[in-house]
Amino acid sequence: MNWIQKLERKFGRYAIHNLMNYVIILNIAGFFLNVTMPSMYYQYLQLSMERVFHGEVWRLVTFVLEPPAYNIISMLFFCMLYYTIGNSLENTWGAFRFNLYYFTGVLLHIAAAFVIYVIWHIDFQLNLTYLNMSLFLAFGAEFPDYQIYLLFLPIRMKWLALLEGIGLSVTIIGGFLTILFTPDLIGVNSSVPTAVCALIASGNFLLYFLNSRRFSGYHPKQIKRRAEYNHKVKMAASSVTGGARHKCAVCGRTEKDGADLEFRFCSKCDGAYEYCQDHLYTHKHVTKGT
Repeated sequence: MNWIQKLERKFGRYAIHNLMNYVIILNIAGFFLNVTMPSMYYQYLQLSMERVFHGEVWRLVTFVLEPPAYNIISMLFFCMLYYTIGNSLENTWGAFRFNLYYFTGVLLHIAAAFVIYVIWHIDFQLNLTYLNMSLFLAFGAEFPDYQIYLLFLPIRMKWLALLEGIGLSVTIIGGFLTILFTPDLIGVNSSVPTAVCALIASGNFLLYFLNSRRFSGYHPKQIKRRAEYNHKVKMAASSVTGGARHKCAVCGRTEKDGADLEFRFCSKCDGAYEYCQDHLYTHKHVTKGT
């Protein structure tokens, strides 16, 4: 049992169901707040560690109000897209795990702003760009063949997620490379603080998926070992049946002995025993101890 399962058993009953619906409502509220009072969010609600250290601690929560877009058409597009993403991930993972993923992202945004402010004395006023990106990457990983239409062209999520991942990697790697080279030389618009911020803020994607079964077997040595094992199994099966896919456990006939032969597995036998139609109902059932 991994740490996520332990947390789910202990705190799963506190999970917020349909979390993405509430997030979208907050985004819509932030959108209308921006329309009616454009300067209020930036003056009083945006995440700013400098202002937090001066007592405005509510900013640690209110910064989630920032909408993903500032015109009505883009806002509607993002709301529909993230409604699909959020609810699909919650239905796949369960409410608790989706809650954990989302709120970990929020906390990591706060941690990133804190680290940048303490180490470099830069007041990074973060929005939820990296959190939305992590949701997009998670959706692309879970539903790689899901299609969305851009300019009436169907595009699979795995390619869009790959582009997002490449952009994020360029920001992180390029930022650290500025330690050795100038940004103009390597052609990136990044810096070490930006790279650290992106790495921390998008850390929920790395933390969750490196710990999940979906990616637990993706180590190169495991992939090679699994491929070798599958090859040996196929070779062994081929040597036993002469390359045939079906073989009767009683008479030894295979589909190569006649095109009219049919084979079935017996549900009463203890094991994967396959029989031709002549012995399916007449064979002696195999049980443990026989």
